[in-house]
Amino acid sequence: MSAMTLSRSALIEPAIAEGPRDAACIKPRPGWLLDHLLRTCDGLSQRLGRTPRLAPHLELGVRGEEAAFFYLRRLGYVIVAQRWRSYRHPGDLDLIGWDGETLCFIEVKTRTSHAIAEAEAAVDRDKRRTLRRLAWHYLRYLPTPSSEARFDVLTVYLQQEKKTEFHLFRGAFGWSEHRDRES
Repeated sequence: MSAMTLSRSALIEPAIAEGPRDAACIKPRPGWLLDHLLRTCDGLSQRLGRTPRLAPHLELGVRGEEAAFFYLRRLGYVIVAQRWRSYRHPGDLDLIGWDGETLCFIEVKTRTSHAIAEAEAAVDRDKRRTLRRLAWHYLRYLPTPSSEARFDVLTVYLQQEKKTEFHLFRGAFGWSEHRDRES
């Protein structure tokens, strides 16, 4: 098998078809070419020393956010911002996107294993407060206010030798702590 066949086969998913699996029942995953191109460019720039090296835990987070971006696009989300920062408040919103008519503020948590604690547990009370402040600031500058908005948490498990695992918690928490405790 050539290198092209191997790399392409890693980026395709089987189509729903009846009968035996062969080359005729495999179709490329939407966005596979862009995904492959971005990964290749990132790898080349690092090898050439053109990008500053991040601490390993930050590098893991960036890889997780990239994987989350493509995963959410496959689910039909329209992503409008990545790593959005406010000049008024500390922190950032990992991803902002539309799920139909609902504006979603998505916090991405990336881990390499399930061994210690679940990734979504890292979105504690302080983190939720920070995300709410940033979301309010973002909403203030929209040309037309969104009728519906929610907070999602997406956990990404990047495990060696295994397929990347995603868990999406839609509406993971609300606009106030009081409502979160009641649900």
